[in-house]
Amino acid sequence: MNMEAFILGCGGMMPLPYRHCTSVLLRRDGDLFLFDGGEGTQVSLKRLNLKWKKINAIFVSHTHADHVTGLPGILMLSSQVDRTEPLYIYGPPKIKEYIETSRRVLDMYINYPIEVHEITAPCVVYGGDGFYVRAFPLEHTKTCVGYTLEELDRPGEFNPDAAVAMKVPRGPLWGKLQKGETVVNEEGNEVKPCDVMGGSRSGRKFSFVTDTMYIPSIAKEVKGSDLLICEGMFADDCADQAKQKKHMTARQAGVIARDADVKRMALIHYSPRYTDRELETLLVQAREVYPNAELSRDRKRFEIPYVD
Repeated sequence: MNMEAFILGCGGMMPLPYRHCTSVLLRRDGDLFLFDGGEGTQVSLKRLNLKWKKINAIFVSHTHADHVTGLPGILMLSSQVDRTEPLYIYGPPKIKEYIETSRRVLDMYINYPIEVHEITAPCVVYGGDGFYVRAFPLEHTKTCVGYTLEELDRPGEFNPDAAVAMKVPRGPLWGKLQKGETVVNEEGNEVKPCDVMGGSRSGRKFSFVTDTMYIPSIAKEVKGSDLLICEGMFADDCADQAKQKKHMTARQAGVIARDADVKRMALIHYSPRYTDRELETLLVQAREVYPNAELSRDRKRFEIPYVD
């Protein structure tokens, strides 16, 4: 089952000619999940040729303009296809008012159900086949949340040689064992899944954190992520400004990645003061703490493979 993240925009505050506002699309096989939707979201979706009109759910960190102003266009264009499935939208208080007001003022034609859910406490907000999405609090100038999408553990690998040795004939019985069912072999003896299956294997974890000051609790929430997309808005010389505006420096993002023992971390939500060339400064400072730090760029793709 493939999982990959597409950076649709990596900028903060305002769109630039070479950098759209923050937005990430996560694809897990046929499921599509949008995390934030700043200005330029539609442009990157089009340039990447993604089938974004079938987005299952949208997860909004907070209702500052640079994270939501791309959403009305997404909602309207989704009406141009034959969609019957509901679109689920999650976010902190005010997201429902924003969606409803946008629909009313813009006189949107919407021909599919939209369900908006406001998050008031840490909780599992969404789930599907073998995974769930959890929201957790961040610390910003207005209510803001981070998200993790975490897969459930997978069954262990099936050992065909062990099944043959246990006198289980090839065919439907092998499938039952892989589904966790006990079967009866050719000699009339019971064979349990644990007799022919290896130990369970962990699923993958994706985390999205933006627009927050540094708080130690973030590392606990994103612990063990296969990919953490994390705000690193400022360099060290702007640490006081970051604290005042309740944002993070790239170095603090590195601290979170290190303390959370994540496998990969990519910075996002850069201040417009930095040109693309100057982003190297942020990367260097993050890598002084977490050597595997990376820069996200508009339309960059991150594959999230299984580790075993």
